[in-house]
Amino acid sequence: MHMKQIGELLNLSGKSAIVTGGAKGIGYGIAYRLAEAGAKVLVADLDEETAQKTAQEFVDKGWTAEAFKVDVSDEQAVRSMIDTCKEKFGSIDILVNNAGIYPSEPVSQMSADDFEKVMHVNLRSVFLTTKYVAEVMKQQGGGKIINISSIDAVHPSMVGLAHYDASKHGVWGFTKNSALELAEHKIWVNAIAPGGIATPGAAASSRGASGEQMAELTKVFLAKIPMHRMGEPDEIGRVALFVASDMSSYMTGEQIVVDGGVLLS
Repeated sequence: MHMKQIGELLNLSGKSAIVTGGAKGIGYGIAYRLAEAGAKVLVADLDEETAQKTAQEFVDKGWTAEAFKVDVSDEQAVRSMIDTCKEKFGSIDILVNNAGIYPSEPVSQMSADDFEKVMHVNLRSVFLTTKYVAEVMKQQGGGKIINISSIDAVHPSMVGLAHYDASKHGVWGFTKNSALELAEHKIWVNAIAPGGIATPGAAASSRGASGEQMAELTKVFLAKIPMHRMGEPDEIGRVALFVASDMSSYMTGEQIVVDGGVLLS
């Protein structure tokens, strides 16, 4: 049996990747590591300006990247994103479904529209991208799909995220079933479940709280984490690189929890 060298296992040269929500936060951490490993990366995000800046940053480093504005809950927009990746890079070898929202509101105050928006952005998008990217990957003879779920797909983290938790449970269920369906086509589908990660989105979701409230919330949350700190986007990026590379060649239908040990508590 041929044993590949570490550099060969982690080398994504010649591969093309789509990272949704790739402009900042966890998506940026993932896009950075995939591009660094040699993949051509389509930074797909609703925030076009930041996506352009991220893609240019990668290009300035000598990597290959393009930006694309997309609403991942819109079917036609998703199809356009996929067509663009094929046209720009010639293939789609890696799909990372990272885009997501997590507005906090208790069920008693949640409207049907609020619920549906979260489900559309967080779950419907995963269905749409998987459906259409899988068609391309089947023709190519395989590929990797990575869905960013959450520790909330395993256990609720706080009151106010019922719609978010429902969507992430859905992502985990969809990951397992699509992995079962697509395995015969050599398309491996896995999920990464982050815990508390220090991102611009996390900061934005707590802007309504006062300084004292934030300090208390942070103290309570950190007390639950055995490592006593929030994770960094790059710590998810490194795991995504593992899953996207040949390091994970015998994995499909799995969910990797990256949470500093919080589920232990």
